[in-house]
Amino acid sequence: MAINDWPVSERPRERLLALGPAALADAELLAILLRTGVRGASAVDLARELIERFGSIGALLAADARLLAAVRGLGSAKLAQLQAVLELARRALREELSRADALSSPRAVRDFLRLALSGREREVFVALLLDAQHRVIAVEELFCGTLTQTSVYPREVVKAALRHNAAALIFAHNHPSGVAEPSNADEMLTRTLKTALALVDIQVLDHFIVAGGATTSFAERGLL
Repeated sequence: MAINDWPVSERPRERLLALGPAALADAELLAILLRTGVRGASAVDLARELIERFGSIGALLAADARLLAAVRGLGSAKLAQLQAVLELARRALREELSRADALSSPRAVRDFLRLALSGREREVFVALLLDAQHRVIAVEELFCGTLTQTSVYPREVVKAALRHNAAALIFAHNHPSGVAEPSNADEMLTRTLKTALALVDIQVLDHFIVAGGATTSFAERGLL
């Protein structure tokens, strides 16, 4: 049955307008974006199928466009809508981080990094470059590797920090394996980067590992 044939009180758009977005399930919110379903399935059915296939709404939004394009019912218009929503969310969080001390906004940092790194098929190493008040002045994806590792060169990290006149950095990388636990190599790399940046009077405030919907903070683990 098409959504237009549902009782008005059960239609996602009408429920959102009456009750607010927080009252809707993930599939209902996604259905509003998709607008239409496919033959034999409503937009809500398609939304549920997408969330089930990718495992979570976060993984869906961060999924590679090629994987999304392979799903029946996701044409170029729907793909563009999903990508636009994700980019708007990233920009909103980026604005929040540029206005406030990153250390006083740990939720925003984690949310931004999940949006930026969850669902990536390869390991990616990112630096958040901060001013003296720990506000984000730039975000750079410095290195991209394979499914299991990324080569990070301290010299290039120092050059990026000096180029932006950064006073401090927060690092992050993803684990496509889905396990947000730091390896011995991750810990050694963090110590090496901290030492190299200290030579030019730049602090390393944290290093996050992102895997699926989880994030692990080196600072919280006492690994800095």
